[in-house]
Amino acid sequence: METTTPATISSFHRDGYCVLPGFLDAGLIRRWRSLLGRHIAIAPPAPDHTGSYFLWPPLAQDTELRDLYEISGISDAVQPFLRVGLGLPAPEVAQLAFTLPPHPHRPSAPHIDGLTPTEDDGRPGTFTLLAGLLLTDQRQRDRGNLWVWPGSHLHTAAWLREHGADALYDSAPYPPVELPAPLQVTGPAGSLLLAHYLLAHNIGGHFGTADDERRETVYFRLRATGHRRRWRTTVTDPLSEFALPEQTGGSVTGDGR
Repeated sequence: METTTPATISSFHRDGYCVLPGFLDAGLIRRWRSLLGRHIAIAPPAPDHTGSYFLWPPLAQDTELRDLYEISGISDAVQPFLRVGLGLPAPEVAQLAFTLPPHPHRPSAPHIDGLTPTEDDGRPGTFTLLAGLLLTDQRQRDRGNLWVWPGSHLHTAAWLREHGADALYDSAPYPPVELPAPLQVTGPAGSLLLAHYLLAHNIGGHFGTADDERRETVYFRLRATGHRRRWRTTVTDPLSEFALPEQTGGSVTGDGR
């Protein structure tokens, strides 16, 4: 699989996201998909439902989910991207994301997570980065792929520096900044997607037929230690929680370490 290198860190800084292919081996992909299959069997969509469908199981209440998160080594993969000395606690909740075809949809605009609804105390639900495991083959476009607007995290942070971090409260679904052209995230099953919190994104359509495989991805919203205390800094200085490329040490390895 691809290892984390200074070039990988640089591309994440520039684009706000990166994809690490081959992160999960075939056995872990099967275990993750089996887990998602059990969850959707317990809480299925309506029989005629197409398009996006989400489930939000807490890790604290699902032993297998928590164990799979740890076995997959997501925290170890993210750590080289973070500033030295920052820890990465386990996430509180997973997002099990399905897209059921046919769903011929193209998003017209992006959003930022955590603006609606906010956290219980009214603060925006900011976090450090989004980690997503692609559990089905998403090398082809328009198969439920995530859409991203590369570099938008930097444009948005500049806008928040000008208007103040608290402007994020009233910025749903996305601050009024000029956006680059979007693209669809692609990768084989078993890839790990990492995306900056401020990266403009949205879910795309699935242009397949009802007989085609549904898209399955599991997302984790990861907060570095102390993130909630310094959230205003992280949205105005978007790389403040991240390592410089020359500080990258070690490599990312997959296959259930």
